[in-house]
Amino acid sequence: MLDLLIVRAFFILVLSCVAYALRPFSLPPWPSALAGVATGIAIVVFEIRLREVSLRRLIGAAAGSVLGILGAYLMSLVIAGALPKDTGTAPFLQILLLLLMTYVGLVLGANKGDMLNLAAFGGLFGGEKTSTQTFKILDTSVIIDGRIADIAETGFLDGILVIPQFVLRELQLVADSGDSIKRNRGRRGLDVLQRIQKMPALNIQILEDDFPQIRDVDMKLIELAKVYSCKIVTNDFNLNKVAQLHGVEVLNINELANALKPVVLPGETMHVFILKEGKEHNQGVAYLDDGTMVVVDNARRMISRTIEVAVTSVLQTTAGKMIFGRFDDKVHAVYDGRHGPADRPEKAHSGPGAPQKESTAAPQPGA
Repeated sequence: MLDLLIVRAFFILVLSCVAYALRPFSLPPWPSALAGVATGIAIVVFEIRLREVSLRRLIGAAAGSVLGILGAYLMSLVIAGALPKDTGTAPFLQILLLLLMTYVGLVLGANKGDMLNLAAFGGLFGGEKTSTQTFKILDTSVIIDGRIADIAETGFLDGILVIPQFVLRELQLVADSGDSIKRNRGRRGLDVLQRIQKMPALNIQILEDDFPQIRDVDMKLIELAKVYSCKIVTNDFNLNKVAQLHGVEVLNINELANALKPVVLPGETMHVFILKEGKEHNQGVAYLDDGTMVVVDNARRMISRTIEVAVTSVLQTTAGKMIFGRFDDKVHAVYDGRHGPADRPEKAHSGPGAPQKESTAAPQPGA
């Protein structure tokens, strides 16, 4: 690090000495030296910023700049032949085109550079194994949901996360909504994006691509995924189905959550807290920690109490999993109403449906 600082300081010193000796723009000696120092500092700052840019972006920016200069040159030939040469209009337009086309090519090339597959060039880049299939597009629903950040923190989400500009605009509109609920959801989504961007292991890219002829955001996501051969990360059921019809691969967070839920088999026993009555006669309804609904027969009178139930069946639906069980006060244990599902007492079972003694008293604090 010290060697690099010495090299940078020497470079600035040499540049100032050259400016002092040559006196560019007919400046006096000392102002020329100061101009050389300022130019050297600007170049060093540019070099420091350039070190943070990926190789793909550098290649994309270079290619875009070359194409921009080539386009400006061809258009300058047309301007030179169409406008009189005795005025300053033609040279001005030529310089303006050169700057404009170079700038546009540089910005667009750098923006699209991350989509390059360097392995296709071979040679020095032959070891690159990045595939466009590692790019994943986030939609508005999965950003607002927030679980994508938790998944990313675990390290299960690799590759580059792509956030289209039109998704950011939609998220901003939700955050600025007059409805307090929508406004809170939008602000939560923006907080989730900031949280994801701060994760050093993730590469977040903002894409400026838009499809003005398409108004629906979901269809824009599908078209963008087709262009870059990306996957869409969402928890929107309708977007999931439409994307599959268009041949676009979708990663559904809800499907992942359902796949990670604990497996419950008929005949097993479990402890649940009866929260409310069910739709059918003498039914009680409980919820597991992951939100799975448990419908228990003969449990209506056990509302606000933690009981032991025997699982009778498990129903898997597109909306999630439902567990059906039965409570028998002659067989299953009943706990004190103060015990919720988070602090219920542990109980050993000798087998499904085995008779258990009913708890007679709740443990006292500090006992």
